[in-house]
Amino acid sequence: MTVAATTTLFDVVFSLFVIAIVILIVLTLRFVIGQAKKSKAEWSASQGVTSDGADGDDEDEEEEGMTALVLAGGSARGAVQIGMLQVLAEHGFVPDRIYGSSVGAVNGAGFSADPTREGVERMAQIWLRLKREDVYPSGRLHGPWLYFQQRDAVYANSGLRALVDEGFPFERLEEAAIPLEVVATSLLDGGERWFTYGPAVEAILASAAMPAIFPAVEIDGERYIDGGVVNNVPIQRAIDAGATRIVVLLCSTPVVAPPSSRRPVEGIVNALLIAIHARFVRDMAHLPEGVEVILCSGPDGASLEFDDFSTTEHLMALGRAEASEVVRRYGLGTIPYPAPPLPVPEIAGDGIAGDTGDATGSGPSVGRRPVPGGTVQSGEAVGSGEAAPVPVTQPDPGT
Repeated sequence: MTVAATTTLFDVVFSLFVIAIVILIVLTLRFVIGQAKKSKAEWSASQGVTSDGADGDDEDEEEEGMTALVLAGGSARGAVQIGMLQVLAEHGFVPDRIYGSSVGAVNGAGFSADPTREGVERMAQIWLRLKREDVYPSGRLHGPWLYFQQRDAVYANSGLRALVDEGFPFERLEEAAIPLEVVATSLLDGGERWFTYGPAVEAILASAAMPAIFPAVEIDGERYIDGGVVNNVPIQRAIDAGATRIVVLLCSTPVVAPPSSRRPVEGIVNALLIAIHARFVRDMAHLPEGVEVILCSGPDGASLEFDDFSTTEHLMALGRAEASEVVRRYGLGTIPYPAPPLPVPEIAGDGIAGDTGDATGSGPSVGRRPVPGGTVQSGEAVGSGEAAPVPVTQPDPGT
């Protein structure tokens, strides 16, 4: 009887001892793991990255909402974006991330390097002194004969490379003051390639390599051309990254009817332009709930040639007028808008179709746009109660 009781007591005590050991082991493991996580978090914070290699404030951006700036392609019409950036910088607008395609990659890189009034003014001075020969140097051949040369592109990109080198101070994309991403088109499979780190000049030249105009750019053994071919207005990239407010700087209107074709080649070009910008149409038609898109539109009309820099100053003035109205209406930035914008100056000659009109506090008439400075929210109206238009295309792709 005594032996049985002793055996039972021993079993109970041993069981409690085992349970205590297990609990102690579990608590020790939890403590060790917790300390390891804490140490890793402190190291990650000191390095500016999270445990998955992303920027240290990405989680905050996803939780609190991220503001993105998207700059579209549009060749020489990219001057209009400089005027828009001037106004945004004057009002203290600093996005969380910047996405650029083609000339939007060039302008976006400049803004990401220095998003201040002084930084944008530096970009403006570069644009204002641009001449055709600076970007598209003349050779022995002229006119249509340029397109029959036995080479992969009409022009070398040496002039554009020099301008890109001058335009911003950083050498690698990850060194930009604001995170910057630029898109290019792969000639390997026709896919969309995004550059978020690595040599900045090569990535931007690849994004701005207009087909047949500039040569393809080789990066890590793969050749790339203009990002506008696959994604000229990359709002979806911003949405996928968690952006809830997207400011888009277009180089033309969001709704464009291609001109009637008088020659077969013009019909081919019109079809190409529609195909290039069909992505923008689809993205705008399927905006997720809770995503706000604010459009800063360029002037109406498609008369400007891709290599014409003669109206740069006027385009910048149009961009300032448009962005001023958008800032006034939607309160972008940290500095309140003080007064209505000044009228847009006229230019000599025929100018650009639809460039007449002024921009006052009651709403601009820059071009003939159905909705200037519109805000697009999924399932809601644009701007001040007007029906949201279906965006079609910008008329001019490329750098």
